[in-house]
Amino acid sequence: MDRRKSLKALAVGSLSTAVLIDACKPADKKAGEAAAVPAQTGIDRFKEEKENDERLLKEKFFTDHELATIAILADIIIPADEVSGSATQAGVPAFIEFIVKDMPQHQTPMRGGLRWLDLHCVKTYGKAFAECSEQERIAVVDQIAYPKKAKPEMAQGVAFFSLMRNLTASGFYTSEIGVKDLDYQGNKPNQWNGVPDEVLKQYGVAYSEKELKECISFSS
Repeated sequence: MDRRKSLKALAVGSLSTAVLIDACKPADKKAGEAAAVPAQTGIDRFKEEKENDERLLKEKFFTDHELATIAILADIIIPADEVSGSATQAGVPAFIEFIVKDMPQHQTPMRGGLRWLDLHCVKTYGKAFAECSEQERIAVVDQIAYPKKAKPEMAQGVAFFSLMRNLTASGFYTSEIGVKDLDYQGNKPNQWNGVPDEVLKQYGVAYSEKELKECISFSS
């Protein structure tokens, strides 16, 4: 399945917590720290908005292990291809980190979903999601990426992956890389030479000499 095309058409028993803590290896910490670096947009903000953004950027919600897992999932949802870079290259993990702080209603579903994912992988493969092989990761994602095909016992994973997919798509397609991927042209300046002569004659009006001298004509 072409996940990129699909995203464009739409706009991812109890165990000891020590198992999950141990799963956060140094490599995960490094990946998590890198994923948490926010992108500088340079967008003008009201004073209150800027202060709120600065406050949120100083806070940290996800652990390094959680951010590393988010980065892996984001690149599974939107991988790099011949058109553009991947979700992580577009800064999606940092975007998701910011969003869950700005919109706290996403915190429990995201953290709970990440924990469910690791518990499921530990039960299935004996290791956390980030420690699984690429083949094992895709096998798990395929179980929760398609709601209509998913088994009832995978309901929490399905809900989590749907939220993860929505946040990934939102982060990617509002980034510079994502906008270029969509080939969005934006507003472009137009050239207007004034009201056509035949329209002016129809209504019995005309530009004055002063207007004609002061106005710039773009006619060739």
